[in-house]
Amino acid sequence: MSTPSPAPMTGAHKLQLGLVMLAAGILYVVHSFLRFARFESRGYDLGIFDQAVRQYAMFKAPIVPVKGVDFNLLGDHFHPILAVLAPFYWIWNDPRMLGIVLALLLVSTAIPVYLFTRPRFGHLGALLTSAALLLWWPFQAIVNWDFHEIAFGVPIMAWIIWAFDKGRYWLVTGLSASLLLVREDMGITMVAVGIVLLFHRQWLKAALTAALGLLGYLAVTGYLIPLFSPEGEFSYWQYTALGATAGAAVVFLVTHPLQSIAILFDHQLKWALWLLTFVPLALLPFASPYVILGAPLFLSRLFNDRLNTWAPVYQYDAIMAPILIMSAVHVLGKLAIRFDWCRARLIGPAWLLSISVIATLFFPMVFPLGKTVTGQGWPPAELIAAKEKAVAMIPDGVCIEAADSVVPHLTTRTYVGLHGDIGDDLSSWMIIDFNVEELGGWDPLTPDQALERATDLGFKPVAPEDQGILVLHRDIPVDPVCSSYLQR
Repeated sequence: MSTPSPAPMTGAHKLQLGLVMLAAGILYVVHSFLRFARFESRGYDLGIFDQAVRQYAMFKAPIVPVKGVDFNLLGDHFHPILAVLAPFYWIWNDPRMLGIVLALLLVSTAIPVYLFTRPRFGHLGALLTSAALLLWWPFQAIVNWDFHEIAFGVPIMAWIIWAFDKGRYWLVTGLSASLLLVREDMGITMVAVGIVLLFHRQWLKAALTAALGLLGYLAVTGYLIPLFSPEGEFSYWQYTALGATAGAAVVFLVTHPLQSIAILFDHQLKWALWLLTFVPLALLPFASPYVILGAPLFLSRLFNDRLNTWAPVYQYDAIMAPILIMSAVHVLGKLAIRFDWCRARLIGPAWLLSISVIATLFFPMVFPLGKTVTGQGWPPAELIAAKEKAVAMIPDGVCIEAADSVVPHLTTRTYVGLHGDIGDDLSSWMIIDFNVEELGGWDPLTPDQALERATDLGFKPVAPEDQGILVLHRDIPVDPVCSSYLQR
């Protein structure tokens, strides 16, 4: 059953919501631009997505040298929705445009969250909830990660919950289907949407949504990604604690439920993720069926072999934020009615917003926008100047291997990859950063390994090392792969 509609929004209400969204958007963009200016943006992921969108903007396949020679990004993950960003690059052909796009996607999520919350908490409660969402740590984490395709799913997921609330179930199915363009694992999320449709007694739509999601996932991972992948297969099975294959994992989950649950809590980072995700929301999301929508995304991270997917500092949590906050609002709204807790409609959102503000000021490891708010924690000016000088030495249209933090500054005018990832024959320039332990990529080289490799390939320094930054060159002809990469 849908919630009752409140009185229409007044002009003042719309203005106040708009100002909250504007303030958040400005903070996001300023943080993004500062990261870029101070060489904190990375090849993983800003360089990757910049190269892909840049190729789409030139009506080319998304070949991404940061991932490897002739690497089609659709063979890594399936996110054709990135092609819709091409017109933004016709306006401004710069990696920082993705920071603007990311801000637009995130702040737009406040609209369905506000509309969902307003019938339950009133205008002020909904406004505080929207502000809390925009300043909550998952949104800060993805802004600090520069860009990621999952950002498209964030407002879509919020609109799905709003459509559930309004009883617009065909819209739920349609919006869910659009998730298949965002990322291949969204097909499993569609199965979760189908389960929630069962709670609403929408049997046909539930079956259709779940079947479409499952078939979409199988088609993308079994055919489309292998079609574009250099290896000819989908290579992201990273759940070996459950089994060597998806089928084996399903069997393990069914036959060993207690062991499966134990895996979700077998590391301190997993505990940190659980606590940070649910405790500030007073565990309320667990009482809402909408939390099911986030279950595949959240559990797949905890079952993953890679330790870094468990930490609460990555982009993965952004799509969980509207799910969990709207789930908490759903439950708290019911409790407020049952127990006549009128004040809870303001205290709950104010509590979450207060946590966000305080943590932004004092805990930048999890709330990284604090660096922009306080002005503390940025790299020293001398190191920034050395990297700017190194980038200025590189000619246009060449192939270069560069440290992760330098890559986004070279994507507009070179064929740039990470050290060791574009073979031994293409690059004529290198930038090595001795201030870091590794230089970036799936199998990263250390600075010393990169220098040894450069020496073996005939590279020589073109200037003395400056603040740990070394630029090298070898005199070989520019390969057509390099010179033609950015030509229309």
